[in-house]
Amino acid sequence: MKKRDYSQQDVNRLQGTVQIDHTLAKMGATKLRQLFEDNEYINTFGAYNGQQAVQHVKAGLKAIYLSGWQVAASANSHGEVYPDQSLYAVDSVPNVVRSINNAFRRQDQIEYLESGRGFEFAPIIADAEAGFGGVLNAYELSRNLIEAGAAAVHFEDQVAAEKKCGHLGGKVLIPTSQALRNLNAARLASDVAGTDTVVIARTDAESAKLISSDVSLIDKPFIKRARQGKASIQCRTQEGFYQLDESRGLEFGCVRGQAYAEYADLVWCETSTPDLKDAKRFADAVKGAVPDAMLAYNCSPSFNWRKSIPGDQELKDFQRELGKMGFKFQFITLAGFHQTNYSIFDFANRYKDEGMYAYSLLQEAEFAAESRGYTGAKHQREVGVGYFDAITTTLGSSSTAAMAGSTEEGQF
Repeated sequence: MKKRDYSQQDVNRLQGTVQIDHTLAKMGATKLRQLFEDNEYINTFGAYNGQQAVQHVKAGLKAIYLSGWQVAASANSHGEVYPDQSLYAVDSVPNVVRSINNAFRRQDQIEYLESGRGFEFAPIIADAEAGFGGVLNAYELSRNLIEAGAAAVHFEDQVAAEKKCGHLGGKVLIPTSQALRNLNAARLASDVAGTDTVVIARTDAESAKLISSDVSLIDKPFIKRARQGKASIQCRTQEGFYQLDESRGLEFGCVRGQAYAEYADLVWCETSTPDLKDAKRFADAVKGAVPDAMLAYNCSPSFNWRKSIPGDQELKDFQRELGKMGFKFQFITLAGFHQTNYSIFDFANRYKDEGMYAYSLLQEAEFAAESRGYTGAKHQREVGVGYFDAITTTLGSSSTAAMAGSTEEGQF
C-alpha cells in the first residue's frame, strides 16, 4: 500500500452520493498491475491516435504509452504544432485517451461480431506533464484522465509554468514536498473514483539546473552555494530561481526517487544518455530505500542509440538488462512520431517518382503482413462498415447495407 497523506474518511466525504463506475480505467489499471506482476518488464512506444494504438495491440504490444510530447506536436485540442512545453490545452491528453479507447471499442465490436472473440483493450499510460498548475490542477487532470479511461498517469517534478521536455535545457524543479503533493493529488483522484489507477512519478533532477524554492530540507544539499566574504549564500538567477549543483544531478535524482517511491507505484529518472550503470545506480538507490518499488525507463529518441551503444547485441539486450534491475515499464516516448513521419516521407518520396507502382508495393507489404495479424489493408472493414451493416440489417434495411457489392469485398 503506497503512502497517502489523507484518510479514507477524506475520500468518502469527497465521493458524493453517486459513484460512477469508470469501467475502462478500472479494467486498465487492474490489467496493467497484473502485467507488471507476470512479466519481468513491459515495453511499448508512444501512440498519439487510436489507429496507431490498435496496431500496437495487433502487433503484440501489451500497453499504450501516450506521450505529451506527441500530443503537443500532433494531437492537441487546438490543432496546433507545439514543442513539449505544456503549451497545449489541458484537455488534450484526456481527449486522446478517449479517442484511443473509442478505437479499441470499435475494434472490439468488429471482432466480436466476426469471430465472437473480441479485442484486447491495452492499458493506457497517460502523460500528465507537470500538472498544468498546482495540486487542484493535478487532481482535476488526473480525474479527467481517469474518466477518459487511462490506466496510469505520470507526473514530473518541474514547475508547470516553465515545463520543458526532459531533454531540453531550462528546466526548473519544484520542491520535493510540492512534487509529493501532486502525487497525493493523483492518488486522491483515483481513490475518489475507485479505480486503483497506477501513479508514476518522474524526476528531472539529473539534468535540471534550477529549482523554484529551497523550502524542502531534502533539496537543500543540492542547491549551489557561493562564498561572500565569510558567509555562504545560495546562488539565484534573475528570475529568483535557485541554482543546483549540476555535478550531483544523478545523486539528486536518486534521493528524489526514494522519496517519490513511498507515494508512487513506479518511479522514473529522466536521463541524458542511455547508460546501464546510471540506471543501476538509480535502481539500487530507490529499491534500497523502498524494496517493493517498481521503476520506469524512457528509452528516448533524443538519444543517438547507435552512437551511445554501438553493438547490435548490446542494443538488443538493453531492455532485458533494465528489466533485471526492476525497470518494469520501458517505453520509447516519441517512436510513433518518428515512425509516422519517416514512413510517410519515404512513401511520398517514392510516390512522386513511381506513381501507383509505389502504392502497389505498400499494398503488397500490407497483404504480406496479414499472416502476422495485420488487418489494415481492408480499410472499410477496419473502421466498421460491416458492424454498421449489422445495425442496418437489424433495423430491417438490408437492401442498403454497404459492404455487399463493395470493391473491397470484390477485390480483397
